[in-house]
Amino acid sequence: MAVTGFEKNALQEYKSDANEVVHLKLVREAKDLEDESVTFHPAMSHQVFGSSENIFGYKGLTVELYYSACRLSTYVNIKYDEMIKSEDFDGVQPDDILRAISKHIPAGFCTNRDTFLALLEQDATFLPFGEIIHSYKRSKGGCTRNFEIYKSSIEVKGFRAYHERLQTFLLWFVDAASYIDVDDGKWTFYLIYEKQQTSYGVTFYRIVGYQTVYKYYAYPQLLRPRISQVLVLPPYQRQGHGAELLEAFYRESWSDNSILDITVEDPSEEYQRLRDFVDVKNCLKLDCYSADNISKGFTSALVKETQAKLKINKKQCRRVYEIIKLKYTTAQTLKAYRLEVKKRLHQPFQNSCKDVGKMEKALTSEEHEAFKISKTEKHKTLEVLYNECVDSYRHILERVASS
Repeated sequence: MAVTGFEKNALQEYKSDANEVVHLKLVREAKDLEDESVTFHPAMSHQVFGSSENIFGYKGLTVELYYSACRLSTYVNIKYDEMIKSEDFDGVQPDDILRAISKHIPAGFCTNRDTFLALLEQDATFLPFGEIIHSYKRSKGGCTRNFEIYKSSIEVKGFRAYHERLQTFLLWFVDAASYIDVDDGKWTFYLIYEKQQTSYGVTFYRIVGYQTVYKYYAYPQLLRPRISQVLVLPPYQRQGHGAELLEAFYRESWSDNSILDITVEDPSEEYQRLRDFVDVKNCLKLDCYSADNISKGFTSALVKETQAKLKINKKQCRRVYEIIKLKYTTAQTLKAYRLEVKKRLHQPFQNSCKDVGKMEKALTSEEHEAFKISKTEKHKTLEVLYNECVDSYRHILERVASS
């Protein structure tokens, strides 16, 4: 029997937005379980609940996915006011939420609140994995917080299971996320912890974020590390931790003669801005980026020095060069700057036009007119790209100036 229009409307009442009903927490102490101020929500959920990012079959639904802030012991709890009765809607079944989640998180998570609270107590004995490579502080409102960055490999005892729990956050915050093959020994892991010493003598190390790096081979006998996954967890975002993480990795790499340069795998716009900020700040300390030297243009000497001292690859070096040159650009030199940047932006169009140019002779008058229009559109597109590029450059320079 087909579902009627009235039944379709009724079914809509059992549909929930997964990004709203999934509640994530990093639980520090028992009272956090009831504290909604420490709740955060996914940026996306299609990797768990499908492209619609909806959960069907419940009214008043809350999906609690909680982690202890140190060990990442995991608790899953599903609450709802009402679940659909399949017999009332021609056999329509509710989504199996626990099954959908359990496909993506390691076995051993608990669904019992008391069990989770018992596991939470073990956070007091947790110690970070690997070796510490950097520490720093953040102060706000008279309160100073301490953070440490550690470097680890998968061989460190206990880290494999810990990483399996940690990487599950990627599903909710990184589009097209995939779990890496940790058995490949070329992976290195960098983790940030907040270090908090209590008045009763216990030190807690609570996870803030992490980064994975894969060491690719660079001919003839060097390495080209690629930053792969980077995530700072929502309670710690917009506090400069991503920059600290990247800087710590850079400092370690600068003195390593086996490293040619560093790349980033498919950086998001947000991460590209972070990378630009850190790279510009570092490059401004080099003499080759002085106003006098940068006026000489994008030279091979500049690329070579940047790569040798800061391990920045040629493509990123070009971007940094343009940002810093904008800093020194005046009203008198703006036209030349614009032409230089547009020439670089125009390169992909030029490459594609080489083949089109060969075909132009064979075009009819109508086709030739259409081709002219497409060239006009191309120039409009180029202008938009230039303006977007320069706007982003200005934001980077403003951030560097205020840092």
